[in-house]
Amino acid sequence: MAFYPNERIAIFIDGSNLYNTVKYLDFDIDYSKLLEFFSEKGNLITANYYTAVIEDDDYSPIKTLVDWLSYNGWQLITKPAKHLIDRNGRRRVKGDMDAEIIVDMLELCSRIDHMILFSGDGDFRVALKAVQRKGVRVTVVSTLKSNPPMLADELRRQANDFIEIASMDKIISRHNSMTDK
Repeated sequence: MAFYPNERIAIFIDGSNLYNTVKYLDFDIDYSKLLEFFSEKGNLITANYYTAVIEDDDYSPIKTLVDWLSYNGWQLITKPAKHLIDRNGRRRVKGDMDAEIIVDMLELCSRIDHMILFSGDGDFRVALKAVQRKGVRVTVVSTLKSNPPMLADELRRQANDFIEIASMDKIISRHNSMTDK
């Protein structure tokens, strides 16, 4: 992964996608360490975390995380999660943040040199292509270690660089549970 000291960097985290990725890999991210790591790589313009929040839930781990992130250098972009009933009668929660992430990518691309996207969602491929046409390098952070891989092949091919998040365990993890296995 190539970084340059004077480049302007922006981080975009698809919270739901990242949550599922690290849950599969069995480690917890220390968001202070993650912010520090990328701040040392260049001029960090913004670090955005996107997630839907269940508003009527008295206690939710995501609310605790959202509160902590908002006080510790992260830009939080949230919206209320929607409750749906699927065709089998099961209650589902939906909170896709793709549109918000894409709009912010496109708005920021004139002010950054390097975008770091924490997501494996192939829906972002066209957005990556658009920001690359504006001269922005894109690094995607996800995993190929899950079965099936959390990283869509088309997203990996579109990105300038790919970081296997499992390889960052010692850098951004609260615990080194992956190395304890």
